[in-house]
Amino acid sequence: MFPEYNDYENTHDKLEKMPLYLKGREILDLVRTIADLIDDENEHLGWTKKLMLEDVYMLTAKIAAAEGGDLYDIRMENVAIIRKSAMSLKLHIHSLRDFGFEHTDYYQMVRDRIEEYRLLFIDWVTGFDKTNYIADRWGLFNPPGVSPFDEPDESDGDFNPDWMNDFFDDDDEE
Repeated sequence: MFPEYNDYENTHDKLEKMPLYLKGREILDLVRTIADLIDDENEHLGWTKKLMLEDVYMLTAKIAAAEGGDLYDIRMENVAIIRKSAMSLKLHIHSLRDFGFEHTDYYQMVRDRIEEYRLLFIDWVTGFDKTNYIADRWGLFNPPGVSPFDEPDESDGDFNPDWMNDFFDDDDEE
């Protein structure tokens, strides 16, 4: 289910070949170019730059987290962060104009690449294995048909939701 520790290089190689990951890197390079043009003396532009960089780094970092986690619920949690970051990045680009950033030719470039990213994102999410999950008790990231009130599936023996209770119960017996 999870990649072996010594399989890190294979997982990294897989990421480096993923179209979505590559598009995220392309957006990252573009946003870093824009960030280099921002005058940090302007407080509003400086804050916007910081927020843009935080959001753009999430586009690749959370793909890696989703691929490493492999579980549907973990993947969907990362997907939500990616979506939020991409949407925020588009807003930050428009905020630059409001705060006097002069290089407006970059706005459409970022928007176009985010749209390309969005389409790759949809394909990626569609391919998630909906049978490999641990039920999300909050009900946000469950596969279709799984309720947050469903009993955990302990048939594979890999996951014990009561591990903490078992751990502390052992201490009480001494």
